[in-house]
Amino acid sequence: MSRPLDLAAYVEGVLAADRGVLSKAITLVESRRPDHRELAQSLLVELLPHAGGAHRVGITGVPGVGKSTFVDALGSMLTAAGHRVAVLAVDPSSTRTGGSILGDKTRMARLSVDPAAFIRPSPTSGTLGGVAKATRETIVLMEAAGYDIVLIETVGVGQSEVAVANMVDCFLLLTLARTGDQLQGIKKGVLELADVIAVNKADPPHTREAQKAARDLSGALRLLRSPDPNWTTPVLTCSALNGTGLDELWATIERHHDTLTSSGALAEKRRRQQVDWTWTMVRDTLLHRLHDHPEVRRITPHLEHQVRDGHLTPTLAADQILQAFTHHPPPPYPTRTPIDCRSGDRHFADPAPSDPLSEFHTSPQTPPARPLNSPALWSALVPVTSPSSPPLVVRARPGPRQPPPHPIPYHLFLPAP
Repeated sequence: MSRPLDLAAYVEGVLAADRGVLSKAITLVESRRPDHRELAQSLLVELLPHAGGAHRVGITGVPGVGKSTFVDALGSMLTAAGHRVAVLAVDPSSTRTGGSILGDKTRMARLSVDPAAFIRPSPTSGTLGGVAKATRETIVLMEAAGYDIVLIETVGVGQSEVAVANMVDCFLLLTLARTGDQLQGIKKGVLELADVIAVNKADPPHTREAQKAARDLSGALRLLRSPDPNWTTPVLTCSALNGTGLDELWATIERHHDTLTSSGALAEKRRRQQVDWTWTMVRDTLLHRLHDHPEVRRITPHLEHQVRDGHLTPTLAADQILQAFTHHPPPPYPTRTPIDCRSGDRHFADPAPSDPLSEFHTSPQTPPARPLNSPALWSALVPVTSPSSPPLVVRARPGPRQPPPHPIPYHLFLPAP
């Protein structure tokens, strides 16, 4: 077993483009272990001054459009031109087992053996947007290692592609012919995010169909407002199978990069992406801490049981979890059947072992034995009270259970005030 690397060894290995150390560094930033996260952040701080010089391109498209084959062909063309290409191929994780096939690399036969290329398959691990959680941090590692082009191949399953557009300089959408008319093109909201669109598989005998699809998409784009006044999204055709149109497509991507650089839009775009990255990390960290919170872990099974049985709404269950996370006492909440005052009997739901219960006595217009002035209490009572019922007063009654003297048609379950 190899000895664990320290910070200095990681920094030296990444800057020297050591493929073994670079692989371990990516594993480090993808890890969720607290000690790994601390070391990973220290590593990123050391490498940030050496990052930022690569051309970042996101590639997305529906499953079956040929993304992996396209990346293999485009990447091989770029390495032949003297570029060093890093490919981050994101593979979908199973929602049942959590595993990933990580098979995109097998479709990149030429690029996977190219010494000027580095391919890293990564699982989404449940992250929306078709990108892995640590993809942004991996980009920093690749740039610090000297790769001047970073290609990010997304899952492309119709989820929020905003995550991809917010970490790249150019967002390339691959599409196919025979996938709908102009209206269908507009309905695909990803068109609004694309900087360049390419109709793939434009090889015989489908060349004319691909050209017609490109014209239809160009017409659809005229109905959309371009986010950049200096750039109009072009629609091209290409074939990853035989390599036709790839040189023109890459020339268009470079022209987009030059246009953004000359206008100052690229620098502003990357600054916005840094802020977006910050808030993304805040959300991820908060969610991770929420799941690991001891009180949240204690009450969650009981709340899930109540939601499944219909005794508690998901919104109120979420409020209970957030209250436990922020160390505030949970507010009272109504449920469907725990106490039925119409029958004159009280039926308590099975509470959690730590939930203290008090007897509650109800009677119209009767002063309470102890004031209960919580606004949350009364707001919880209003939705479950019959419009024809008189005003309700709730008071705590220690001692043996007693049926209410005036049965009132409402259902109520409250913890002790």
